[in-house]
Amino acid sequence: MKRERKENPPFIATSAAARRAIAVTEEPEEGRERDQLSGAFKLSREGFVVLQFAPASGVCHYDWDRKQVFSLSVSEMGTLIKLGARESCEFFHDPSIGKSDEGKVRKLLKVEPLPDGSGHVINLSVQNKITNMEESIYIPVSKAEYNILISLFNFIVPHLLGWHIFANSIKPEDALRVNHANRRSGTELNGAG
Repeated sequence: MKRERKENPPFIATSAAARRAIAVTEEPEEGRERDQLSGAFKLSREGFVVLQFAPASGVCHYDWDRKQVFSLSVSEMGTLIKLGARESCEFFHDPSIGKSDEGKVRKLLKVEPLPDGSGHVINLSVQNKITNMEESIYIPVSKAEYNILISLFNFIVPHLLGWHIFANSIKPEDALRVNHANRRSGTELNGAG
């Protein structure tokens, strides 16, 4: 018996923060699922969020040809979500780890508190030995901007983990049947049934 699956449109959202010297965007990439023989779905790859950093090329203009990208995993987003106002963290990525180009491109993303406690500074350092390029991009973010970023992460993480597939598969009549069964078994446990 072939199981029909209702296709959902892809979830795409982009947000941006622009400063005088840099622009940052974030773009989620949903987790990938595959249909199992049993009709169940299993996440074959967790989703991630791509942060894009572009240096300024003029007043309110950014050089997107020189952008640098950094993909945040779900666990890295969890670290940022739980980061305290006076705490810092860093993430190291080598896009070619395990390949012949390993170590030729190194990316380090640091998030540190501002000295006055008014927010955080995000620093992306990229060292590319292939193109002989080294760049560091700093962007200060206020507490309010950081909280918005964290709110976006809190919203998107369930989608990146594939929970929307499960939530979309629940039919209202199934939920009513489960709730009714739980009420009945609860009264039986209390001796009233």
